[in-house]
Amino acid sequence: MIGRKLECVFLVLTAFFSVAGCGDDDPKYEPPHPPNEIGKAQSWLTMGDQSVLLGKQNDLSIIEEQSTTLPVITVDITEVMQEIEGFGAALTGSSAYLINRKMNSSQRNQLLNDLFDSENGIGISYLRMTIGASDFSLSDYTYDDAPPGDTDYSLSQFSIAKDKEDVIPVFKLILAIAPDIKIMGSPWSPPAWMKTNDALRGGKLKLEAYDAYANYFLKYIDAFKEEGITIDAITVQNEPLFFTANYPCMEMTADEERAFITQSLGPLFKGAGVETKIILYDHNWDNTDYAISILNEASSKEFVAGSAFHAYAGNVSAMGVVHAAHPDKGLYFTEVSGGEWATNFSDNLQWNMSNIFIGTTKNWSKNVLLWNLALDQNFGPQNSGCTNCRGVVTINASTGNVTRNVEYYSIGHFSKFIRPGAHRVGSSISSSVPGLDYVAFVNADESRVIVLTNDNDEGKNVVVREGEGQFSYSIPARSVATVRW
Repeated sequence: MIGRKLECVFLVLTAFFSVAGCGDDDPKYEPPHPPNEIGKAQSWLTMGDQSVLLGKQNDLSIIEEQSTTLPVITVDITEVMQEIEGFGAALTGSSAYLINRKMNSSQRNQLLNDLFDSENGIGISYLRMTIGASDFSLSDYTYDDAPPGDTDYSLSQFSIAKDKEDVIPVFKLILAIAPDIKIMGSPWSPPAWMKTNDALRGGKLKLEAYDAYANYFLKYIDAFKEEGITIDAITVQNEPLFFTANYPCMEMTADEERAFITQSLGPLFKGAGVETKIILYDHNWDNTDYAISILNEASSKEFVAGSAFHAYAGNVSAMGVVHAAHPDKGLYFTEVSGGEWATNFSDNLQWNMSNIFIGTTKNWSKNVLLWNLALDQNFGPQNSGCTNCRGVVTINASTGNVTRNVEYYSIGHFSKFIRPGAHRVGSSISSSVPGLDYVAFVNADESRVIVLTNDNDEGKNVVVREGEGQFSYSIPARSVATVRW
């Protein structure tokens, strides 16, 4: 009787476990696996309160794509846009003087490596220079000055001797660090004898001086080439619609610039096999007709590489307007200065990002250049121009000590990581985050870069997704971050 009962119990238990699924082939129930890490991303941060300044942060984990409730920034490397030529500022006469004469060799070497070495510094990759004097030179001069009443149409007196004092020596030191750096030249004025008022301030280019002035550009390019300095591009006239300054300047309307390019400069460069780019306008965002009207003429467009803009008036979207009208021609951003009119580091950082660096590249600019690379503690030396402009760095003219200004970190978040030959690529966000802006690039070595800025008073969390991977990033309040992977 007992044996029969045990047999019944055994049969019941066997049936139970069969129903419950306890066989060897049944699935095992385990906790969910964490997503697989498929790579790392490096990040650098600058905070508006200056507690972190272009500081390397902990690496970010790139994981396989998965769903998230956070806003997702998608980077699309198949949407390829403009090629990037570089980021930097202007080596003005004043900047070169301070670097060359107001620093000892140790200070000078340290500064130039900080500015131009892409590994140990911020890797500036593009410089603008003035063709002759500007408002930041030690004096007024051109490369062919003649006594009042005299002319030199043969340019027999042409000389870059003045630039051999400071500008050329500093360029040579820079080229030893960054041999591939691009250089753009911009004139503030032709020689006075070429102008209708026989003065460096104001006036227009005489019609009979068109060919001589075209040859002046050619001689400038050749003279610097003899010094081992390649001029990649020239603009025809700095700020051609501002001609009442107390420093060298000249009026040049769009029709006049078009005529000069079509009749003299373009054919001369083409005939001589000059590869230096000719760039239009070089003035503020508040005028798009100037560049478009010249590009609309096939006779001038064929000689032109693109148009350049400054940020002292108008909106950055103007560059996008010119791109839409002539998408086959380049856009260049060539000048804006910080100054004592705006001293808040955090505000300046955010303004620089949204308007100048992210803003211009999103509007098709191939470069971003600020104004003076260096000025002294008194915002000079000045040449009857801006009395409170700020350099990318400040050099104390008495001690040679350097202060890195907000512009230094603004440039660095781009120039160090987005190298010449990179392309802007597509980027979009799944849901709008007010105060958050971004732009993405792919370098020639296929590394990806995204620059993010957060203009809010609190941190923001996002996911950046590219291909089959993604990473999460928490960008602090009032800060800028560059992420490379």
